[in-house]
Amino acid sequence: MIMDIVAPMLFAIMVWWLGTGVILYLDGRPRRTYRRSMAIATALACVAVIGITVVAEDRSVMGAYISFTCGLMIWAWLEMGFLMGFVTGTRGTPCTEPNHGWKRTKQAIETIIHYELAIIAAGLLILALSWGAANQTGLWTFFVLFAMRLSAKLNVFLGVRNLSEEFLPDHLKYLASYFTRRNMNIFFPVSMGASVVVLGFLIEGMMASGVHAYETTAHAFIATLMGLAILEHVFMVMPLPLTPLWGWSLRGRDATPATVPGIKTVEQTTNR
Repeated sequence: MIMDIVAPMLFAIMVWWLGTGVILYLDGRPRRTYRRSMAIATALACVAVIGITVVAEDRSVMGAYISFTCGLMIWAWLEMGFLMGFVTGTRGTPCTEPNHGWKRTKQAIETIIHYELAIIAAGLLILALSWGAANQTGLWTFFVLFAMRLSAKLNVFLGVRNLSEEFLPDHLKYLASYFTRRNMNIFFPVSMGASVVVLGFLIEGMMASGVHAYETTAHAFIATLMGLAILEHVFMVMPLPLTPLWGWSLRGRDATPATVPGIKTVEQTTNR
């Protein structure tokens, strides 16, 4: 029972850490290598789509592992497409609006609209492949990643202390002009509270007795991802950078936050 929980948790943490590092490393390489890297990632994403289809009715522990991994691979493909500049938005220039408002929001949406539409399309594809299926681990993996990344984007736009702007590649530095540095924003506690509640339900499902090993494994995967996403949110309001976690993948690029221009700074001390 213990290993049914610990093993998938360790696997999820390892894949999350290593996968993020590999993407950052590839994105930090010369741009002439992007097409080759993206071609390989696209092939792997196609394999992942097939994998989710193949294990859709497989409620074994291995089926959960495969579906979870496939969901992550599809997400990684989307992340690479964005970070390498293949799928971003209709706007590729810094923000021209100094204050928050509809115009600033509109410009921010324009910078990532194609990427967001690609995520929705991929999510709908996974939903269609998993509709009514016994094994929906890949679907829930993708959904948690989408929901928590959306929350992170909103918080970075509205304002947090630690923006992790050092992870932006040179060709996306202009996105920093849409970020806001402040102690906290009003949406942050709401998003954190909702996330913690969801994590509680996932842990309850993971710890439930008398359930199939597949259920325990699937809940362990999703709970771990949710926990990692919550941890990333916590780092947003702490004066501690995430850079050391992936220092090996950032070699060869300038990862100094101070070199990233255009970040909006708001003095706010009431929401701590």
